[in-house]
Amino acid sequence: MNLLPATDDLTTTRTRRQSYLRAVGSTTLLLLAVADVLIAVANGKALWPVILLLSLGLAAVLWPAARRPAWLTPQLRAAVPAGVSLALTVAATTTERVRTFGPGEVAVLLCLLMIAVRTCSPRWALLCAVLTGGAVVAAPLRFHDAIAVEDALLFTLPMALLTGVFAGLGGYLRSLDHRRGVAVAETRRAERLAMAADLHDFVAHHVTGILVQTQMARMMAATETDRLDPVLAGIEHAATQALDSMRVTVGILRGGPEETARLKPGGNRPLGDLTALAELVDGFGVPTGPKAELHLDPVPGTLPPEVQAAAFRVVQEALTNVRRHAADATEVTVGLAHSDDTLRVTVGDNGRGGVPVPYAARGGGFGIVGLTERVAALGGTLRAGPRDDHGWEVVALLPAARRPDRL
Repeated sequence: MNLLPATDDLTTTRTRRQSYLRAVGSTTLLLLAVADVLIAVANGKALWPVILLLSLGLAAVLWPAARRPAWLTPQLRAAVPAGVSLALTVAATTTERVRTFGPGEVAVLLCLLMIAVRTCSPRWALLCAVLTGGAVVAAPLRFHDAIAVEDALLFTLPMALLTGVFAGLGGYLRSLDHRRGVAVAETRRAERLAMAADLHDFVAHHVTGILVQTQMARMMAATETDRLDPVLAGIEHAATQALDSMRVTVGILRGGPEETARLKPGGNRPLGDLTALAELVDGFGVPTGPKAELHLDPVPGTLPPEVQAAAFRVVQEALTNVRRHAADATEVTVGLAHSDDTLRVTVGDNGRGGVPVPYAARGGGFGIVGLTERVAALGGTLRAGPRDDHGWEVVALLPAARRPDRL
């Protein structure tokens, strides 16, 4: 049971909320900028310095990221308006015509301060924070001749407090961005590992069969040419399955589940469930190897898909290892049993490992490692080792009940 809204709905809602917030913020900045212009007009001050500063600041804050040129870096966007503001503060000591100050200038500089702290490199973030914050704190000093120095300094205290608040907010957002980047990197790494496991489990299974059967065909070429056709047919079938598996893997990489379903041969049944297990076991020994037997106890049809996929992969990897390491096996048994909300998967053989296989088909031990990680991620256990008499056995215990965090 899925209690969460669809991903598309979440994305649409988030995008709509961000658009509303952006529209409200932009409107607020524009209104505050208009207030600065009205203040300058009411006090008979020069308009061009105010308009220049506000135009640069608003462009730096509101320029859409998609259309922003590469040279317009965050440090440049913060430094230029802050530099103009400091220049006006210095000019105000000698020219009364530019002694104006309003909320629009403060709001723009504080936004640029937050952007710089959030997005610039650490060195540039510090420099831009000092420059932009200094411009905000120094702006009230333009009126040092009109009011007492103590009063002018008193006006700088709330400016300093706002500067600290916006710098802290920028730092907090920067930490969130870092955490999000780490989470995205970990997710991508997990996806790459999952794709590597898929390539190993599906493609390597068929390619190993091709190598083993090709070796057998070469041995039969001189003495048993009349029996070559079934072997070559098996090689052709394994190669076709390997290509189909590769197409599915590429489909996952390129287009997600929908593309996977379209590319997958034989309908919409996902690869790697219990329905495909019988086909996997039946095709194991064809045409020359030992026939594998499947002993399937009644299993609930409501098993979670991830449990079914893990059971399929356990059997697939175990059968692949029989080809690699126990080519002399004459009996291979696959068993599935369900009891006490646990699915038990068992694969055993009676091989002694006396028949050599091509070196490339022996594997590097990644299959069991990947299976152990997959089973452990579901809360299960995996054991692989020799049987009491002779041969090898793989046993996996998987929780058959759906975990609460997957509801």
